[in-house]
Amino acid sequence: MDNNDSNGANRESRQHAERQIFEQDRVTIVPYPDSQAGKPITRAEVQDANTTYGFSIGNAENPYSPFSSRMDWEIAQWAKLRGPSSTAFSDLLSIRGVSERLDLSYKNSRELNVIIDKQLPGRPTFRREQIIVAGEAFDIYHRDVLECIKALYGDPDFADYLVFAPERHYTDDDETVRLYSDMHTGKWWWNTQKKLDKQRPGATIIPVIISTDKTQVTLFRNKTVYPVYLTIGNIPKDIRRKPSRRAHTLLAYLPTTRLEHITNKASRRRSVVNLYHACMARVLSPLEKAGLDGLAMHSGDGILRRCHPLFACFVGDYPEQVLATAVKTTECPKCDIPPDELESSTAPFEIRDLHAILDALATIDVGDLEFVQACRDAGIKPIVHPFWERLPYANIFQAVTPDILHQLYQGLIKHLLGWLAQACGPNEIDARCRRLPPNHHIRLFMKGITGLSRISGTEHAQICCFLLGVIIDARLPGNMSSTRLLRAVRGLLDFLYLAQYPCHSSETLSLLDEALVLFHDNKEIFIDLGIRNHFNLPKLHATRHYVSMIRFFGTTDNYNTEYTERLHIDLAKDAYRATNRKDEFMQMTQWLERKEKIVRHAKFIHWRLHNNVPHHPSPRPASLSFDRTQTLAKHPSAKAVSFRTLISDYGATYFREALARYIVQQNHLDESLSRSRLEALAANVHLPFHSVAVYHKIKWLSVDTRGHGDPLATVDSVHVMPCRTSACRKNDALPARFDTALINNGTGQSVGVEGYRVGQIRVIFSIRERDAQFLFPSTHQPPKHLAYIEWFKPFPSTPDSRHGMYKITRSVRSGERLASIIPVSNIVRSIHLIPKFGPVAPRHWTSNNVLEECDAFFVNCYIDRHSFVTLR
Repeated sequence: MDNNDSNGANRESRQHAERQIFEQDRVTIVPYPDSQAGKPITRAEVQDANTTYGFSIGNAENPYSPFSSRMDWEIAQWAKLRGPSSTAFSDLLSIRGVSERLDLSYKNSRELNVIIDKQLPGRPTFRREQIIVAGEAFDIYHRDVLECIKALYGDPDFADYLVFAPERHYTDDDETVRLYSDMHTGKWWWNTQKKLDKQRPGATIIPVIISTDKTQVTLFRNKTVYPVYLTIGNIPKDIRRKPSRRAHTLLAYLPTTRLEHITNKASRRRSVVNLYHACMARVLSPLEKAGLDGLAMHSGDGILRRCHPLFACFVGDYPEQVLATAVKTTECPKCDIPPDELESSTAPFEIRDLHAILDALATIDVGDLEFVQACRDAGIKPIVHPFWERLPYANIFQAVTPDILHQLYQGLIKHLLGWLAQACGPNEIDARCRRLPPNHHIRLFMKGITGLSRISGTEHAQICCFLLGVIIDARLPGNMSSTRLLRAVRGLLDFLYLAQYPCHSSETLSLLDEALVLFHDNKEIFIDLGIRNHFNLPKLHATRHYVSMIRFFGTTDNYNTEYTERLHIDLAKDAYRATNRKDEFMQMTQWLERKEKIVRHAKFIHWRLHNNVPHHPSPRPASLSFDRTQTLAKHPSAKAVSFRTLISDYGATYFREALARYIVQQNHLDESLSRSRLEALAANVHLPFHSVAVYHKIKWLSVDTRGHGDPLATVDSVHVMPCRTSACRKNDALPARFDTALINNGTGQSVGVEGYRVGQIRVIFSIRERDAQFLFPSTHQPPKHLAYIEWFKPFPSTPDSRHGMYKITRSVRSGERLASIIPVSNIVRSIHLIPKFGPVAPRHWTSNNVLEECDAFFVNCYIDRHSFVTLR
């Protein structure tokens, strides 16, 4: 079999695997065999959380109680969630007549705080404790971990979506292809339920997910806070990953001291680690008894179950993982692979032996020397009672999860950018970045990317959308072939995108391994170019654990550190800014408690005012499907644009001829017209108008497919507009923009390019109803919105074997671009085309003219997950 045949076979098998999880018409769900798992306690009376909350308020008549009126409540809500500082709010209310005319029950911020603190229920309160390490006392602010779990588990917003027992999902009735998505579809929950059933059958497991990450809250004074966040795996991941749903709770603020009073560096480092574990052990110690014995908990609908909160996942970046697992820096926190073999894709490894490590930790009572030696032999630092030592059913080395943000975006991709700058030259890479055509998904770095500093994870993600495309054909030192370079970059990017699938099957997980193999097979190019000496990077080795972790805990969007990075803004940085910088943690915790109480009361009021209507959605498993709704503006951007203007300003050179052909085709749907016959009939079409209404934008909105109440959001768009004057600067002309799009001929499927074609949209327009009735048969009236498209040639049979992208050129006949009219509904999505730059990017090309100047393009399959699945 030649190379093309092999690539074709691999592509077909990949498309088959992805189509199975893209087109989930029916998922075979195998419930846990013991029906008692996750079952309610039947003897308990049922009273939902909102009703219980209402009783605690005590005023059945006034839904805003303890506030006297809607005005009283809404001003309080604004002051705590949107308003100015407490002093400014008090100053506002102190203006003569303001408080009286608004009929407020409080005269200043202090009185409002008293109402919130004493009369509104909320999540658990913080308490301050002292931890003594190395003879020094340190303050820790934390909540009761069990009360925090109860608050999340009992939140009425999550009641309809909670999962109480593990399941196995399959794509087929034969149960041969397993699916992994939410946490309850992974092996950990199933296996742990079996272990727990041997001791306490009928249990409901609550997987506890802990995340820690020190963050800076000031720009100049280097002030840091060390928050600990908690969430539970019973809440679906699509809800947990949205900060606005408040499915995470702040559990603690750990001490941030560097222990600079300890002069010996080794002793200082050891004390810092012991302080961390002592604090975490204090916070999580209630899980020991509750995890074994269970405790009765009410979910938001009032149903009572015997719940066992078990430590399941630890989410953090590499320094946090090393700190939590007590391994040495440069080592893998999960397995025993030697540091000098981290670069290998085949070196064997085993997950660290928890029992051997616990035995080593137990020698602390024998003597200091014996303890240190036992820990060294076990491969960990000598930690006095790590926080996970006594947690039931916990294995910290299994609990450490993949970290997309820090391992991939801020790790390997960051390294890759530096390597490529050395290989291809920073000036050439930057020149190509400045000449990319615009697209909804593409951020144009008009100053290039090689000179950026302090690049965020979001910016690395934006760069990944075009990174492979801009190095195609780039000249390497010594005119070395770029084949291995392209394949290495492609392998790493494929792994990055595959790792973020919201649903995986046992077959698509093999694609992760294949992508990793592709990188490892070609990474030597960086050594040959003199850029690297080795690849012993812990973050590169961590990619070998992704497949097993997805099988264990579900897909990576169950435990992404990107979510907790966003929480820093709400729960750390904003909280710090609300203080006077003196005894800040006491003020931060009070500020957070009050804010949480206001948010909870707002939800209760909404429930009271909307007739207490329960919402019971039918759960739908996660998939790769991209349900979206196409929409255009209600009114046209321009009501009457003449044909002459369409030609001169929009570039629709043959608009009238294309429209005439479309009219003929719609009037002869039952005939197969030859090209000459079609042209002859079109020449005789008389158009009773000389202008059309024009639209400048198509948008695609997300669809709440899983019934989680997600708001609509724009996920894609196409811009079609001529050169125009800036609304802000009258003398500045905004360049014309005519985006390219993927168009379905009626046979396109969810995966693969068959049945699709690329076109550049020149005009989006509509025909007046009376004109349409005159030109088209009554049985085949045209859709409201039509588009004039300039076509590119059909996709070739296979993409380029080096970089995996399809190369296309414009469709031309007798030197003129081929164009036609199509229904806008045939336009599936936007498409980004990367110009074929050649060895050196032509300097007369710009982002605005490159689609006109360039002759050949590569179809970019990395702009989002949909394009990645469809166009590879």
